[in-house]
Amino acid sequence: MTGQEAVALIHERAWTGRKPGLSRTFELLSRLGNPQDKLKFVHITGTNGKGSTAAMVSSILTCAGLRTGLYTSPHLWRFHERFQVNGEPISDQELGRLGELVLKAGEDMTDPPTEFELMTALAMEYFLEEGCDIVVLEVGLGGRLDSTNVIPAPEAAVITNIGLEHTQELGNTRPLIAREKAGIIKTGCAAVLYHQSREVEQVVEEACGKAGVPLTITAPDTLVVQETGREGQTFLYRGNGPYHISLLGRHQLYNASVALDIVAVLAQRGWKIEQQAIVQGLKQAVWPARMELAKRNPDILLDGGHNPQCMAALRTALEELYPDKKIIFLTGVLGDKDYPDMVGEMLPLAKCFVTITPDSPRALSAGELADYLRSRGAQAVPCDTTVQGLEKALKLAGPEDVVCACGSLYMIGEVRHLMGLC
Repeated sequence: MTGQEAVALIHERAWTGRKPGLSRTFELLSRLGNPQDKLKFVHITGTNGKGSTAAMVSSILTCAGLRTGLYTSPHLWRFHERFQVNGEPISDQELGRLGELVLKAGEDMTDPPTEFELMTALAMEYFLEEGCDIVVLEVGLGGRLDSTNVIPAPEAAVITNIGLEHTQELGNTRPLIAREKAGIIKTGCAAVLYHQSREVEQVVEEACGKAGVPLTITAPDTLVVQETGREGQTFLYRGNGPYHISLLGRHQLYNASVALDIVAVLAQRGWKIEQQAIVQGLKQAVWPARMELAKRNPDILLDGGHNPQCMAALRTALEELYPDKKIIFLTGVLGDKDYPDMVGEMLPLAKCFVTITPDSPRALSAGELADYLRSRGAQAVPCDTTVQGLEKALKLAGPEDVVCACGSLYMIGEVRHLMGLC
C-alpha cells in the first residue's frame, strides 16, 4: 500500500455520528501491542498556541540530542506533516506500510475506529519503531475524550491559552472547556499552564490537586522583550536568556514562555537539556503559516488563525509590525466559525479584502463573505479560486504594501504551495 492509498482509506473513516470516547482507540492499540505504553510524552492541549508550543518544545528536545517525535494536526499541505521525528515528516513508504497495519488491525472491530483514532494509532506505532526518546503529542480536540488521551501519565501535561471554540462538544464557557482539557492531567505527571483568567486557572489547579500533580503557571510579568521586528524576537524569561525566536507576534513570546516552562519541568524530572540546546532550539524552531513572513517587497504574511482569539493576536502583531500601514487581506473562512468577530478584528486594518472559498464542505463561499464584508463598509473582491485570489491580491499590492493571507488553515496550505513553500 502506498502512502496516498493509506491516506485515502484513513480519510474514509468518518467521525460523524460516532460516540465520543477512548474505547475504540484502546482496543485498536491493544491489537498493535500497546505501543503507547512504551513511550514517553509531553501532552499538549489548549485552544490557541498548542501547535507553536509543540514545535518549539520539539526543536529544543531535538537540539538536546533526544530522538523526538512530534504529532500535530491538521496538516497544511501533506498528510505526512502530522508525523515527524527530529523535524522530518514520515516517508511515503512508511506511511503506506503503517497505514496498512493499523487499518488491518481495526478492520473487524465491532465499533470501527475513526479517522483520527487510526492516525493516533499509526503515530504511536511509528514513534515506537523509530526509537523515540520522547514524543510531543498535540491533542486533536478537547482532552479528556480525545484519542491521544490513551497514553499513560506523560512527563508533562500542558494546557495553552483557552478560548471559546468547539463549544458544542466541550462546553460554552471557558471553565467548562478548561475542565475537559484538564482531563489530560494524570497522577505521576507534572503540569504546565499558560497564565490566563483566574477562573480557568482555578479549574486546572483543582484538577492538579486531585491528581497530586505539581503545577507551573507561566509568568508573563517576567518576560522582557529586548528586540522585535520582521526578523524575529529576542527576549528574557524568568531572568534567563536572551532567547531568540523567528516566530512573529507578541503571542508567540507567550507561547515560548510555555515551552521554556515545559523544558524546566522536564529538567526537574531528570531529562538532560543544556541551556545551549534551549537557546538553539528556540532559534531554529519553525511553525509554518503562523505569522509567517513568506516574501518581502511587498511583504506577504501567512497566518492560519481561524477563530476570534487568533485573529485578535494577528491584529496586535500586524499593528506592531506595520503601525502606519493598511493591509490587503486575502481571506476565506468556514461558515460554522465565528467569522463576524474574526473579520471584525481585521476591518480596522484593512485596505481591502480579496475573498476565496476554502477547500472544505463547511466553507463560506467567497461571494457570501465578500457581501458580508461590504455590509460592514469594507471593499471586497470575491475570486473563484485560491490561485486567482493570490494573483488578485498581488496585483493590488505595490512594493511597499502588505498582504496578509488568513482566516482558515484549509486555504493557507494551498497559498504556501502556490508560493513554492511546500
